Amino acid sequence: MTENAIQKILDSVTDGHRLSRADAVQLLESNCLASIGKAANAVTAKLHPEPYRTYNIDRNINYTNICTAVCDFCAFYRGPKDPEGYVLDRNILLKKIEETVAIGGDQILLQGGMHPTLPLEWYEELLRDIKSQYPEVNVHGFSPPELFHLTKVTKLPLLEILERLAAAGLGSLPGGGGEILVDRVREAMTRGKVMSDDWLDVNRKWHSLGGRSTATMMYGHIETLAERIEHLDRLRELQDETGGFTAFICWSFQPDNTEMAHIPPTGSFEYLKTQAVARLYLDNIPNIQSSWVTQGRDIGQLALLFGANDMGSLMLEENVVSAAGTVHHLTLDQMRSAISELGWEPRRRNVFYELVDDRSDEALETGHHQSTVSIDLPVLASAT
Repeated sequence: MTENAIQKILDSVTDGHRLSRADAVQLLESNCLASIGKAANAVTAKLHPEPYRTYNIDRNINYTNICTAVCDFCAFYRGPKDPEGYVLDRNILLKKIEETVAIGGDQILLQGGMHPTLPLEWYEELLRDIKSQYPEVNVHGFSPPELFHLTKVTKLPLLEILERLAAAGLGSLPGGGGEILVDRVREAMTRGKVMSDDWLDVNRKWHSLGGRSTATMMYGHIETLAERIEHLDRLRELQDETGGFTAFICWSFQPDNTEMAHIPPTGSFEYLKTQAVARLYLDNIPNIQSSWVTQGRDIGQLALLFGANDMGSLMLEENVVSAAGTVHHLTLDQMRSAISELGWEPRRRNVFYELVDDRSDEALETGHHQSTVSIDLPVLASAT
């Protein structure tokens, strides 16, 4: 496709017309990165004319790595009988939250594997323990695959499970386990894990309760470009229906230490293009997060000019992407300066994208707090 034809598509989108699946595939197939990025930046400027860009402080706590699913792309999980499998001690988990609160964090990302025996009551008790001791902390917890798995463990309807977890203190849902929402792809690289319709239905039912969630995409493995757009289309359709997604985050597949290590990783060019096209396509999802965790600080910063309006989380702990050998660290100062160097004011927000008082962050900058990627149990090589 010629550059003029690509520009015609981009002009239509920036004029407010919805991007079609066919045109979105044409954008991904092209090498017009600068033009696509410019259009995505223009759309972001219309959606977010404010003089700031945002970030968050949270911690990713993986309460278990035991999982009944077998995912060829995952270096983190352990089978139910693996000696390296764990369920995090409750006191250790609460200590991690205490440390997060002590440096100004107001949220935890609580995810694990699909444990074969933990009952729903275990999850309810965990949430009640967290909320009783740290009522100010939002629990952004339990990915759609985990929640759908609970219907098999408990034999209860999904909606009842979600209602009970919300009553116990669950605040919002992360977008983990989305990968590519095309069953051909999911069937080829995972066994025993939720398929596309049910992943979406977990979010649909959560949204029906007034809940909010994030949406994700892990690309750069066995999917076609058309399937990448099909994934975005399914998210856009559900958002048209419910309006419950607060943000979208995409990241490239990290192959090291996985059963798919033979697949060469995609680079920053493909990341920036994919994120920019996602910004153009997902016209009804208000926020796009940069993925510095997989891309590093500099490309994470550049992503703010390719459709992202948020740097994501400082992420005081991360274990899943790092299990695949990708380890990037940012201090709070580095995250805030990544925003300010581009001319925006750095502002902290919560998971609902409400600004919070971030005056204390300047004091944290002085202390040069360093985020960590560690776990107090069997040390695994590497995120969500």
